[in-house]
Amino acid sequence: MKTTERTSRKMWKKPKSIGGVVLVLLLALLYNVFLAEEPLVDDRGLIPVDLVRTIDGDTIKIRYEGKEQNVRYLLIDTPELDHEHFDHQPFAEEAKNRNDELLRGGQVQIEFDVGDREDKYGRLLAYVYVDGESVQQTLLEEGLARVAYIYEPNTKHLSSFKMAAEKAEAASLGVWSIEGYVTNRGFKAAAN
Repeated sequence: MKTTERTSRKMWKKPKSIGGVVLVLLLALLYNVFLAEEPLVDDRGLIPVDLVRTIDGDTIKIRYEGKEQNVRYLLIDTPELDHEHFDHQPFAEEAKNRNDELLRGGQVQIEFDVGDREDKYGRLLAYVYVDGESVQQTLLEEGLARVAYIYEPNTKHLSSFKMAAEKAEAASLGVWSIEGYVTNRGFKAAAN
């Protein structure tokens, strides 16, 4: 019995220095700052992510929660780069290049809406920002996208996006400069 008591007392002795405690706390702090995978969300709900690459005008690949994932932009559609009937639709390259230019201009952030966070292809569905400015809004304002794929309840920015697209259409910018090209079902191949 005396041997067990001595062993027990040795295990619970106070550390001889606080250096060990400080080292453990420092390691925990470093882990939380540099290695933790939980995304930091700002007061607007924007989550900082790392851009891996720009796929096209409305799809990107990011690093989120420790893995690479594709993001499909909510509520917009840009012309296709690899269309089934021809190589590129008009303004597809311009949309991709402008998207890439915007994304490389600062900190990329995403925002989820209240509905589904993934589509049937496993892509994240999100609003995309650079330094707090909406990439979707800019693409619409510049006539490089149309409002599309409206699925309730993911409609948080629908009214502002519609207003931006209407202004671009009125000014005949980008996709709106080709008569009959933009339809409610996409971009018309015959307008090529």
